[in-house]
Amino acid sequence: MSVDTSDTRTGRAAKAAGRARPALPSALAGRAPAPASPARATALHSGGVAAAALLALVGVGALLREPVLIPPIAASAAIVYGVPALPLAQPRSVVAGHLLCAAVGYLGLALLGDAPWVAALGAGVAVGVMTLARTPHSPAAATTVVVVLQAPDPVVFVPLLAGAALVLVLAGMAASRARRGAVRYPVYWW
Repeated sequence: MSVDTSDTRTGRAAKAAGRARPALPSALAGRAPAPASPARATALHSGGVAAAALLALVGVGALLREPVLIPPIAASAAIVYGVPALPLAQPRSVVAGHLLCAAVGYLGLALLGDAPWVAALGAGVAVGVMTLARTPHSPAAATTVVVVLQAPDPVVFVPLLAGAALVLVLAGMAASRARRGAVRYPVYWW
């Protein structure tokens, strides 16, 4: 496969022919809204806060010798710090969503075992439970999968999960107040 390096010549030829060449094909450009504040500053702020909160959870996990950072919590950080005004990012959804989905996972594990199909079924049920409870939080559905496939001890796992979700919420709250012009988080608690 060869790479066309004549891009500048082609661009000039297109302009000379009266056809302006778009920077990106329209299908790739999309219509996603731009961040409210300058994109680079927002990305640095959100990414920095996410990394700091997740590193704190790794530190707590190392001290306790228990995994506190699990993939669903990292995904929750992306929502809380990346799009803090969404209903999915609000404390009610983050904390209660993870706890409800863990409960669904433990119920599925107890009734049906630790098979992948149980994890898939449990995640679907968890989405329905979150919808009924008005606690939508998509990463929490993955908590159900973690519970079914890894069968962590609930006496240890559930408090660590609740604590990790709460750390994300508190860090989001602090971060929104630390940066001028940032979206206030949370928009609502309950």
